[in-house]
Amino acid sequence: MTTTRRTLLGAALAAPLAAPALAQGVAPSPWPTRPIRLVIPFAAGGTTDIIGRLMADEMSRSLGQPIVVENRGGAGATLGTGLVAQAAPDGYTLLLSTISGMAIGNTLYRDRIQWDADRDFAHIAMLLGTPYLLVVNPRFPAQSVADYVAEARRRPQGLEFATSGVGSVPHLLGLRLAQATGISLTHIPYRGGAQAATDVMAGVVPSMIDSLTAASANMRANVVRALAFSSPERIADFPSVPTFAELGMPQLNADGWAGLAAPARTPRPVLEKLAEAVRAAQAAPNVQRRFAETATQPGRVFLDDAQAFVRAEVAAWAPVVRASGATPE
Repeated sequence: MTTTRRTLLGAALAAPLAAPALAQGVAPSPWPTRPIRLVIPFAAGGTTDIIGRLMADEMSRSLGQPIVVENRGGAGATLGTGLVAQAAPDGYTLLLSTISGMAIGNTLYRDRIQWDADRDFAHIAMLLGTPYLLVVNPRFPAQSVADYVAEARRRPQGLEFATSGVGSVPHLLGLRLAQATGISLTHIPYRGGAQAATDVMAGVVPSMIDSLTAASANMRANVVRALAFSSPERIADFPSVPTFAELGMPQLNADGWAGLAAPARTPRPVLEKLAEAVRAAQAAPNVQRRFAETATQPGRVFLDDAQAFVRAEVAAWAPVVRASGATPE
């Protein structure tokens, strides 16, 4: 089953579904009149933090109010996500939504959370799409995935791989890699991707599954070595790195994404104003430059289409999460 949803990078999704979470409250007039809080459900320094802060700065310009970033990581992005689900639907508390918190956490943490990715959120826009990749410390002997598998088999305890946390897409991809190759891999979860990457570069952990957005600078600096991407096709910026699919592991196809969401029942005029602010930010030269530097694809799906996209992602990932054997611990 292919879990990638590359339609988020197109103009829109096909026929949008009904979107009850976009039910409107009474629009404040005018809006906004005070600073807006953006909750990022991961620690500082990772993919979502990098893009969230970049977009917040640019959106502040068109909205005329500062957007204050608050990092609330933990529990596979479900803690920060839950905070926004319970916030007042007035447009002053927003979420940097992620595939980990919405599409995976919605299933993995089902018995521990009180919110639903579709019912309790008004999804405003998809901000970005990015594949994942397996990277190793440059002093690690593996030059390819085949070498990586052979090295894991040579070690009685297998290999360790770091990720941004339990229940993240990298966590699931690591489990799938182990299942596909029959090797032993030990998951080392961190509270965020930045510290995990630091430890891989230092040789504390030999490998990591990370997003291209976060890993691209380290790849260009040759402080990590990429072995394979989770995208269906090779990445133009790194043409020598193969995909898992071409190595015979299509079950490792996956695209990550991040979006912008508000609590359900946020007034439609506020959502529309936020969507326009996202469009303006994506068109800003410094944002386009940063996306190009990190080989990140901008999202092009908004409002009702974004709502339908998240709903489809939850449905697509639910069986993958259940089959993976991943647990919240």
